[in-house]
Amino acid sequence: MGVPAFYRWLAEKYSMVIVDVIEEEAPVIEGIKFPLDTSKPNPNNIEYDNLYLDMNGIVHPCFHPEDRPSPTTFDEVFNCMFDYIDRLFSMVRPRKLLYMAIDGVAPRAKMNQQRSRRFRAAKDAEDAAAEEEKLREEFEREGRKLPPKQASQIFDSNVITPGTQFMATLSIALQYYIHLRLNHDPGWKKIKVILSDANVPGEGEHKIMSYIRLQRNLSGYDPNMRHCLYGLDADLIMLGLATHEVHFSILREVVFTAGQRDKCFLCGQMGHLAANCDGKAKRKAGVFDEKGNAEVVAKKPFQFLNIWTLREYLEYDLRIPNPPFVIDLERIVDDFIFMCFFVGNDFLPHMPTLEIREGAINLLMAVYKKEFRSLGGYLTDASKPNLGRVESFIQAVGLYEDKIFRKRSKMHKKQCERNERNKAMAIRQAKREAKRKNDFAPQVAPESLVPVARFHGSRLASGPSPSPYQQGGASKSCRPDQLGQTTSSLSILDIKTEQSDASDDKQTARTRKNKRKRAADRARKIARLSSEATIGAAIVEAEVSENKEELKTKLNKLLRDKNDTFNSENPEEDKVKLGVPGWKERYYDEKFSAKTPEEMEAVRKDVVLKYTEGLCWVMHYYYEGVCSWQWFYPYHYAPFASDLKDLGQMNITFELGSPFKPFNQLLGVFPAASAHALPEQYRKLMTDPKSLILDFYPTDFEVDMNGKRYSWQGIAKLPFIEEARLLTEVAKIEHSLTEEESRRNSVMFDMLFVSLSNPLSPCIFALDARCKQLTVGERLEVKERLDPIARFTCSGGMNGYLSLCSGDPCPSIFKSPIEGMENITQNQVICAIYRLPDTHKHIPRPMEGVILPKKMVTLGDMKPDPVLWHEQSNKKPWEDGRNRHRGAMSDRDHHRDAMSDRNIQRGAMSGFQLGEAARRLVVNSLQKKEDRGGNGDHRRPRNGQGRGNYMHARPASCRAAYGPPVPSFETPSNNAHENIQPSFVHSAQDAGRHPRSSGSNDYSSKSRPYHETHSRDYRGHGHHTDKMQQNGAHSHSSYASHPQHVGQIPVPPTTIFHQQSVNDVSMSYEPRGAESYNQQGGGRASRNQNGTGYHQPHPPGNQFSAFRRGGNRRPPTGHRR
Repeated sequence: MGVPAFYRWLAEKYSMVIVDVIEEEAPVIEGIKFPLDTSKPNPNNIEYDNLYLDMNGIVHPCFHPEDRPSPTTFDEVFNCMFDYIDRLFSMVRPRKLLYMAIDGVAPRAKMNQQRSRRFRAAKDAEDAAAEEEKLREEFEREGRKLPPKQASQIFDSNVITPGTQFMATLSIALQYYIHLRLNHDPGWKKIKVILSDANVPGEGEHKIMSYIRLQRNLSGYDPNMRHCLYGLDADLIMLGLATHEVHFSILREVVFTAGQRDKCFLCGQMGHLAANCDGKAKRKAGVFDEKGNAEVVAKKPFQFLNIWTLREYLEYDLRIPNPPFVIDLERIVDDFIFMCFFVGNDFLPHMPTLEIREGAINLLMAVYKKEFRSLGGYLTDASKPNLGRVESFIQAVGLYEDKIFRKRSKMHKKQCERNERNKAMAIRQAKREAKRKNDFAPQVAPESLVPVARFHGSRLASGPSPSPYQQGGASKSCRPDQLGQTTSSLSILDIKTEQSDASDDKQTARTRKNKRKRAADRARKIARLSSEATIGAAIVEAEVSENKEELKTKLNKLLRDKNDTFNSENPEEDKVKLGVPGWKERYYDEKFSAKTPEEMEAVRKDVVLKYTEGLCWVMHYYYEGVCSWQWFYPYHYAPFASDLKDLGQMNITFELGSPFKPFNQLLGVFPAASAHALPEQYRKLMTDPKSLILDFYPTDFEVDMNGKRYSWQGIAKLPFIEEARLLTEVAKIEHSLTEEESRRNSVMFDMLFVSLSNPLSPCIFALDARCKQLTVGERLEVKERLDPIARFTCSGGMNGYLSLCSGDPCPSIFKSPIEGMENITQNQVICAIYRLPDTHKHIPRPMEGVILPKKMVTLGDMKPDPVLWHEQSNKKPWEDGRNRHRGAMSDRDHHRDAMSDRNIQRGAMSGFQLGEAARRLVVNSLQKKEDRGGNGDHRRPRNGQGRGNYMHARPASCRAAYGPPVPSFETPSNNAHENIQPSFVHSAQDAGRHPRSSGSNDYSSKSRPYHETHSRDYRGHGHHTDKMQQNGAHSHSSYASHPQHVGQIPVPPTTIFHQQSVNDVSMSYEPRGAESYNQQGGGRASRNQNGTGYHQPHPPGNQFSAFRRGGNRRPPTGHRR
């Protein structure tokens, strides 16, 4: 679903849904790290009942971890996973259930995407291996040594697919881990653990959703159950909303991009910014800080995305103007989920019209609100879309197609021109560098130079310490304590020599910096080696390690440039040319091979039918589960929005069918390069030239970039699997499977684990005692329902059925499947088979008895509706007024200014204001005195007063660029805590309904300190106190003896203006105690009587970056965002 674009869009638009996780660090005593006691209260001030883990979001990161070397064995992967799960468990600390779900066999609709991903992964791995081989040959020709390639069990990440040996081993490893924690960790003692491994059909996250849906609306279920779901896919947000469970959080890592991590530019340390620096020097790791690099790879922080807060945002953002009936929030949420399917999901290609990065979701929401009255009702009813209304809605979206395509084409043309200029500049730069290198003198250090060790001891000749000069042969017999000293001196000598050479040859600053860095890195690597090694061997080994790192860097750059079509010498020609007249005909010609108008119409109808089936299938999948295991979308491309016609006349039905077996799915999604993960006879179907299904496994295939930049964004045009042909060939060889292979190829059920102290364990023992005399097959057929009467006390409200697993449910010894880990003796854990409750209809609304969290979001927290992407002018903020007259502007101009700058975040600054703030920051930091002569500060008031109109103090060009002055709102002096908020009126019509605040246009210098302004009292989980000055901007107090009017920056109109859809009604911010808008009642409701200020505006972003001298750089105590 557009990961990470959708998550980024959500976090930016609805900032309060994201809450940073407070993570408790494990105690370290005398160098020994002790595990956390997770039975203690959660430091995040919320106690979760259930934690659900989408395990594929853990397996993949552990194949390529960032905080440790890449693993080479399965055991190393499993150890990494155990650490990862421990960390997640310590953050959430569930009190009732831990559900671990691994992806099983997926529906055919998902297998098409899996097939594309795995073929692409195999092709990318092949390309990477070829490029690496070329680089190795290049290094060898230059005489540079490299370590040999290491054999690895995880060379092919495609093994993370149901049915492989890796997935079977993973299940056993996780069973061992569960036994280990239930036996020894006090935080695990009282919980139930369910493991749904790869032999249980279904995607991991959807198995979790089935569990939650089928527990709801049954006796014994707590409607206030608190759920937390971990995973990396954005569709988890949609799934969480679709449950209609209010107390629901999504846990995920913060996704970093280059340069995004918190690094202080003052002290150079990770983990904080300069604003929060305490000035402490970095602690050395080792004599030469040789272990310092390990600290740079900091743990990725985690975040909660709270569904209850997102629901509040949607309640405001999807308000319907003048609704024809009472609006049901639950139905609005369902429609929002359905609309998001149009911008991408794992089962349908997204429409060419809609791109998340081009504001597609904003467009869908705007059209939905505008067309709601004409639609006559909601788009969906639980899992069933109303196709007639969907047609009307998507046709309204289609009206914008031509504008969107024209702008996209224009921007693409500009990007291509920019790339050509950059390429030309790079070529010129390379020529200059080559010419400069040809003029360099050989950089050879004289042989007479000798390393100088760090000197310790007496300076007298008669002193006991040896001479600081170490001759060439002395290094072989140096003491261990002298090794680091000698290497340090070597690095210093190398650096000085290289600096001297660089100075003589007039090398660039960048070259000198890189040389110093390489020399320092080499010294650290030498110092890390064993003290028993000679200096010569240490240097050789360090050079080999350095060459390996350089090879890796070059390889990554080569692959990155190769995958970027902008760097291609022969870029793919765009034959469709969306935005140029005739684009629809060219699209169906190029993508669907439809030549004549008749063919185009026939293809269009079939594509629309299949795409509409897909919409219905996906909606049912999210709300009820799989409605057909065999259905899939049989095209690589989607139709246009304007093509979705006659939907109301369609009669769409599905047949449930049954899932593939694991080996059949492997044949359906694997390329021939991954055939090693299948049994011998199955491999031949993929590789034998005589195989009747060999055409399913092309070694080369077309990748249609379809207007995208990076190769991974292209469409792999692979042939679709023909199920009948595949199953016919498999039936001929299935009998050849061994017993172990047959077990890997079978369908199984979830496993339930509890400690013997859990109230559920007697139920399992009693069931085992009754079935002692039965055969293994008969034992598996027994299915006992959890006792409805004792359910709440023995199972914690969990419904379902229990069956017995084969073998001893509670073995006294559980052998470790992982090398280096001990067996579990005196086991106190019992296991059983768990089956879900009987299927019943999902009720898409909160259950009766649920206690809704206290409201967090107010109208003031909402950002103004953004300008639709295809309507944006793409002007820079400071260019907005260049071509306007400099005189007074009309209200209409003000309104246009506000609309053009909607994307500016509340409380943010840009252009002139940002430059002024930056200048003040430098002046205040350096305590520089201003020159008050001829070219004095243009910000200073010219009327001779200490305070003045900020806008009038600007140059005329700046006034034109930023519009008229914002009305000021004077603070009553008789009450320091009175909260006066602005009421922004943008038209004469609104002026009659919403009176302005009294006062002049000057900003008062009596701004209160930050801590004295009003705050919001958040008493729920993850809600932290945020504060705002009464004029909507950051508070800036005076720092000199004379008033500083420049300390108060007026907020642009867009930061305090909120457009309310088509009625053009301005919602004003009013003083505390006034009435606030209440959407549900359609009128006004009184504010909170306890004065907590829940309806005050909430400024997102960093409100602690003070621009005044002596300002507190740290956020207030308890601030966590």
